[in-house]
Amino acid sequence: MTKEADFYQVYEVFSRRGKKAGMQHQFSLLAPNEEMALLMAQENFMRREEVLDVWVVKQTDIRKMTSEERQQWTKRIDNKDYRTTKGYGYLRKKWKEKEQGMLDEKEILSWKEVGEK
Repeated sequence: MTKEADFYQVYEVFSRRGKKAGMQHQFSLLAPNEEMALLMAQENFMRREEVLDVWVVKQTDIRKMTSEERQQWTKRIDNKDYRTTKGYGYLRKKWKEKEQGMLDEKEILSWKEVGEK
């Protein structure tokens, strides 16, 4: 059983449907080598849908972030709220204050009456 388990490897299949489209993960498959994995991906995927390109990557060749790395990347530096949309929430309040401080038509016309006296 261990020889059979060592014989097959897990491959990840990615595809792109158009020239401007990005690559999307489709599925995983077991195959003895890269050539067989590509052939299996083409047979199982390309005959069902029109795709421009197919990538087959050995799962062990894909590096993912460790939990420590993920924590480092997701930490936000203090005072960087402008990077998120919630950081702009204060603008509505500032606009309201600005509009209230602006001169309106009645106030401007009242100046004329003061000047005439």
